[in-house]
Amino acid sequence: MSNREFEVADDFLTIGRTFAEYRRMFDLGIDDLAGRELLDCGGGAGAFTATAAELAADAGAVDPLYGPPAAALESELDAAIEYNVTQLREKRDLFVWDFYGDVDTRSRYLRAAAERFLADYATHPDRYVAGGLPDLPVDDDSVDLALVANLLFVYDDRLDREFHAAALRDLARVAREEVRVFPLHSLDRTRSEYVEPVAESLRTDGHRVSLREVPYEFQPGATEMLVIEP
Repeated sequence: MSNREFEVADDFLTIGRTFAEYRRMFDLGIDDLAGRELLDCGGGAGAFTATAAELAADAGAVDPLYGPPAAALESELDAAIEYNVTQLREKRDLFVWDFYGDVDTRSRYLRAAAERFLADYATHPDRYVAGGLPDLPVDDDSVDLALVANLLFVYDDRLDREFHAAALRDLARVAREEVRVFPLHSLDRTRSEYVEPVAESLRTDGHRVSLREVPYEFQPGATEMLVIEP
């Protein structure tokens, strides 16, 4: 058995998280959301934007996935979830199950996120912009808070240090107040080798960079997010 978290079918696996998961992954309180402008970067099939839009002044997401109609994405998302759940069943001992309890519950979260995303994507397509890092199709200082989940620092085998630095600089360009990134562990379940050097390069640029504990753990030991204040 590989010691990787899971093998990805193509370059990246398109699955999403629920609003409840994001609340824990990024330690988000109501004050972090209410009346603010939010961006989920690498939003994928996540439900965060749909739910956050009910609280925020504005909420949007950017991902290369977006563009085709919802009906065209549904089968792709179903296949990605099935693939991920199969991998989790085979490697369940590699994860911490305090939040989910078991694989079946995790599967329900994945499906709930995809269903919420597809419904909102169909009715509010303006919230979902096709694009990706490190060149976001988003104006400078256009959001208060930008979130990146399960993308940066996860794929160290295919996204290099230069990509990470460029991506975070672009996120700092569009966020007026904060960028939050979670997790900081790669697919091999170890802390990404790029966290410290990229954080130091951002500090050299004049950004305030810190690590903060979050109330969520799925990969063992992955309990911190990176916070960048432009």
